[in-house]
Amino acid sequence: MVFLAIYIGIFAGAFLIITRVVQRTNNDYTSLKTVTFGDESAVRPNRWAGVISILTIFVMWGIFTGSSLLPSFLHAPGPFLGTSNFTYTAEADGKRDDATVTVVVHPREAEVEEPVIEAGDGFAKNDVATVAQWRNKLINVSGNDEISKKDGARVIAINGKKIAPGGSVRVEGGVVNLSDKGTPNFVPAKGWQMEPLYLPAPEDVWARTGQIIDEGFRNFTLFEHLGFSLFRVIVGFICGAIVGIPLGYAMGLSNWFRGWFDPIVEFMRPVPPLALIPLVIIWAGIGETGKIILLFLAALWIMAIAARSGVSGVNISKVHAAYSLGASKWQIMRYVIIPNSLPEIFTGARVAMGVCWGTVVAAELVAAEQGAGMMIMTASKFQNTDIVIMGIILIGVIGFGIDMLMRAAERFLVPWKGKG
Repeated sequence: MVFLAIYIGIFAGAFLIITRVVQRTNNDYTSLKTVTFGDESAVRPNRWAGVISILTIFVMWGIFTGSSLLPSFLHAPGPFLGTSNFTYTAEADGKRDDATVTVVVHPREAEVEEPVIEAGDGFAKNDVATVAQWRNKLINVSGNDEISKKDGARVIAINGKKIAPGGSVRVEGGVVNLSDKGTPNFVPAKGWQMEPLYLPAPEDVWARTGQIIDEGFRNFTLFEHLGFSLFRVIVGFICGAIVGIPLGYAMGLSNWFRGWFDPIVEFMRPVPPLALIPLVIIWAGIGETGKIILLFLAALWIMAIAARSGVSGVNISKVHAAYSLGASKWQIMRYVIIPNSLPEIFTGARVAMGVCWGTVVAAELVAAEQGAGMMIMTASKFQNTDIVIMGIILIGVIGFGIDMLMRAAERFLVPWKGKG
């Protein structure tokens, strides 16, 4: 919730500053009604918004990981690090005694020595413990004190506050929970920062990227892994488009084709490609053919629906106008239907390419020795989160680059899109 609140705050603040102060944009209803509504070419991405959006993601990544790339005053509160202590009160045979537990909280990768303390007088003895950040430590008071739980001793208070099994008391640097069996458990304060095991800092991901570029990963270079994934995605997408677009045109132009294939397409469309993996393995094996088939099926139905929608959305008045000018059926197809359906097809192609990129990770789970998806899944098994994030970022960057190329091709090949 804190992350979301900060993100919304940055969004709102950047919007007000850029649109009201820097650009002084006039967004009154009249201008929207006459210019923006119904005119797709009037709505263009705000470059300031795009730049600030990307910077915000990386800044917040650094804020919640304590990145050295940011000044320390921008860091979110981190986990407790240092020495803490608390006093517990033990009761046995109607007698009470206090003892102090000193807890040293250290970084996960560091090894520390427990400080030497005096045991103190009484049956409850002072104790010491070490615990890593983001971890917790059971304090075995029963084994340390002269009178144990077997003899009827029990902890009844922490820092003077009464506590029962299952209860908690906040102390300096963390919380002391009393387990159901009456053993104190010290939990250091975690702060707002993410543990590196779950979200490493940006510089750690960058360092691991450089390492894999130099040394490779599992006998292949980083570029070979990305190249194999890109090859599979492109081949699967092209095969899906080659079959799906003519199928969509046939369904949009023929009642018979529409009736025959519509149930099949609508049935397969909501089935996630991941559910087809067992069948693909049975039918095509675990080689490259199976992976290409899975990506082909991921793109096929999207391209068919996009082409069908493009044909069905052609303005009938344009068809009548072409007929009135003496156009043949082939000319209607060539100069009216295909040009007017291309915008929908390009939109479907961009969606299909995104789905293929999402599917390739699962496709490379099956006996793959190369590929970004294989790299991500192998790294996740060994909790190499930096490699996982690196793979996700690279897949996203490549996918975004392909999408930009497809948008540029659309602007070049379909300049009439959104212009009536």
